Amino acid sequence: MVGVHDICARVQNGFRARLGRIAIPETKLNLAVSRVLYSQGFVGSVTRGTHLGPDAEYTPTTNLNVAERRLWLSLKYYQDHPVLRNMNCISKPSRRISCNAFQLRTLAAGQSWSIVKGVIPGEIMIVSTARGIMEVQEAVKLGLGGTLLARAK
Repeated sequence: MVGVHDICARVQNGFRARLGRIAIPETKLNLAVSRVLYSQGFVGSVTRGTHLGPDAEYTPTTNLNVAERRLWLSLKYYQDHPVLRNMNCISKPSRRISCNAFQLRTLAAGQSWSIVKGVIPGEIMIVSTARGIMEVQEAVKLGLGGTLLARAK
């Protein structure tokens, strides 16, 4: 779960500093969360690279270069305002919040469940399911439950 807090902080700080691109460590979790942000339109692109910048050509990640590999996210702005205003973690290492399919459907409909507020229009919720990390609407369509990771608006 530490990776989720890290990516939330890095993306939010990048938007606040008005950066064009940010680098995050290349992990499976960060790649999956970045793909969700990209598919929902919060970031412009996701590119692999090193700590110096994006790769011009494909370079595989090996045990020798794993420490310097990064994912480069290009941040999107609309009329000089960040597209992503806020990104918060839901689950913490000390308190993981899991939901079954019915509870996720309730959250996706905008109603609160337990201590989690429902999804409002223009907001997404990222969920870790048995089939991978996805947005809450996709999990509801597939009838899956999972652990709530983060929300972005």
